[in-house]
Amino acid sequence: MSTLLVIAKEPRPGRVKTRLTPPFSPADAARLAEAALADTLEAVRATPARRHVLVLAGAPGPWLPAGFDVVPQVPGGLDERLAAAFASCGPGPALLIGMDTPQVTPELLTHGLDFAHGTDARFGPAADGGFWALGLATPDPSLLRGVPMSRPDTGRTQRHRLTAAGLTVRDLPVLRDVDTAADASAVATEAPHSRFATLHATLTARGDTW
Repeated sequence: MSTLLVIAKEPRPGRVKTRLTPPFSPADAARLAEAALADTLEAVRATPARRHVLVLAGAPGPWLPAGFDVVPQVPGGLDERLAAAFASCGPGPALLIGMDTPQVTPELLTHGLDFAHGTDARFGPAADGGFWALGLATPDPSLLRGVPMSRPDTGRTQRHRLTAAGLTVRDLPVLRDVDTAADASAVATEAPHSRFATLHATLTARGDTW
């Protein structure tokens, strides 16, 4: 059986989704981050897997549902933290996603855990040039270490690292991360019944922005 991992930050004002400020206040940006994380964890919990793991920077809160193992993030750059997440998941296939795509569904995550027909890796490109998901039939932390993160070419570089290692890669659909106010509006439209969309509508309707 497989492992499904979510890498996330504790949703604290001033520590998460800082690019949403402005127009949102730090407190409301953190509320949006919490809603996105809660939606993500709900989809993950509904997806069959041997383990559901939250790789967390910070402390768990009431937004964490039952059924998750919580593993602290290691120090270092994002590439090191992602590599350590895969190293912690044990034997068997693993799929890792972030907390930035509240529009994700159990159906899509199930596809991400499908390594049939000789597939070695599943890759979910993000609209900003990064990636929202990475699945490995045989987790190998070295496939992530040294990949420059948070750049427009991060996704292309990471995918090339996989293919250069001789892996057969199947892509997942492109999703949009929530980084900016424009992203938040677009993602809320894509997932209109999510916690994220409901909160976003409330904040924007009452003009609760900077």
